[in-house]
Amino acid sequence: MVDEATKKSLTCIPVLKTKAGPRDKDLWVQRLKEEYQALIQYVQNNKGADNDWFRLESNKEGTRWFGKCWYIHNLLKYEFDIEFDIPVTYPATAPEIALPELDGKTAKMYRGGKICLTDHFKPLWARNVPKFGIAHAMALGLGPWLAVEIPDMIEKGVISYKEKTEG
Repeated sequence: MVDEATKKSLTCIPVLKTKAGPRDKDLWVQRLKEEYQALIQYVQNNKGADNDWFRLESNKEGTRWFGKCWYIHNLLKYEFDIEFDIPVTYPATAPEIALPELDGKTAKMYRGGKICLTDHFKPLWARNVPKFGIAHAMALGLGPWLAVEIPDMIEKGVISYKEKTEG
C-alpha cells in the first residue's frame, strides 16, 4: 500500500507519545510540542532530500493550522492554500485537510475543499493512534493526494498554472 520512498520518509518522522487533544489542557501543550518536533524533523528531512513541498503554522492554541503546499508538474510550481482544524477528539480522529481553492474541482474532495482520505489514510491513522500526528497526515495523506490528483486536474484542464507576480 505504501511505496518504499514513503516508508523511508515515514521512518524518519518521530512518532508521538502523548495521547491528548485540545480539551486536555496541559497534556495538549505536551502533545503540541511533540507535533512541532515531528513537523520540524519532517520538513528538515524533505529539504535534505530536495523535496520541500509545504509550509504550516498554527494559531496560538494549536487548534487551527494553515499555510501553503505546492506541487511541481512539468517544471511548473502549482501552489495552494492549506487549512485544517484539530478535531476535539484528536488524536483518535485525524484532521480533515482542506485546499479551499480546489473545492468542487475533483470527486476526491468533500465540501469546503476537504481532501478525501477515507479509504486509505483513515484506517492507517486509526491503527496508529496516538503515534501519528500532523506530520504523518501530511506525509501519508496530503502528499499522496497531491501526487495523484494535481496531475490529473492539470491534464483535464481543471486547474492551470498561474504565473507569480511580484507585488
